[in-house]
Amino acid sequence: ATHGQFSSNPEQTFILTWDEKIKVKEFEDLLRFREQGSANPIELLVLSACQTAAGDKRAALGLAGVAVRSGARSTLATLWSVKDQSTAQLMSEFYQELSKGVRKAEALRTAQLNLLKQPKYEHPFYWAPFVLVGNWL
Repeated sequence: ATHGQFSSNPEQTFILTWDEKIKVKEFEDLLRFREQGSANPIELLVLSACQTAAGDKRAALGLAGVAVRSGARSTLATLWSVKDQSTAQLMSEFYQELSKGVRKAEALRTAQLNLLKQPKYEHPFYWAPFVLVGNWL
């Protein structure tokens, strides 16, 4: 996981990458540019950083909503801060399920249930912040 921040002020809305911040305008432009150059939309964008689905009055779904409005068919995002280990495990299981050909919503559900079965991750803090925005199929 990395860090994401959503604010009513677009200058303070960003995703932190290895060496820089991608501000919301750059994020929108990147997704829209990709959409214009391709006949295939982004089927799934995963934003496993902290609070990527947390928004405000301006945009209720935060960066996840921005992604869907900018052309991603669906976005997997988080409602609150997440821990690296539990997030890495959930993402690994999510992608394993997707590779079996199951729908996105079912892959997320299975990954969450598998995390929930582990005593150290049974608290909703670890498995419940992950939401799928947009097309769940």
